[in-house]
Amino acid sequence: MRDSRRNRPARAVGADPRGAVGHRERPSGGCVVADVVDLVDQLPEVVRSDNGRYWRITVSDRTFGYLWEPTGTVGLKQTIAEQLALVGERPETFEVQFTSGGYGWVVVRLSGVQRDELAELVFEAWRLTAAAQLVERRGDRLPR
Repeated sequence: MRDSRRNRPARAVGADPRGAVGHRERPSGGCVVADVVDLVDQLPEVVRSDNGRYWRITVSDRTFGYLWEPTGTVGLKQTIAEQLALVGERPETFEVQFTSGGYGWVVVRLSGVQRDELAELVFEAWRLTAAAQLVERRGDRLPR
């Protein structure tokens, strides 16, 4: 079976994007797809599911992120205030994805963020979505 969008063999459902070609080549100081995968995998009860064109990232079956390998971007749940602040300060790195239920989703160009900043964004998206007892158990420990 071939993936017609990329003219290469289709990836099996549940395949790991960490092994994808080119996704470990770090741009000057920025992040890559493997960084997102590594960070979300450090958080409790996170599930990544391959939807063909993107990876859906959930906690307790509630989505807090979308990862697009071909574009090197991740969409993360944030507060609307944080969404607007990020986009306003660095529009070359962040863009509005959508708003829903009082949250502002933001697209992050991975090459434009450092790993510590990405860790904070991923953690906040997870914390806004996870059940209170999970958040309490985790405390303020960011993924590294």
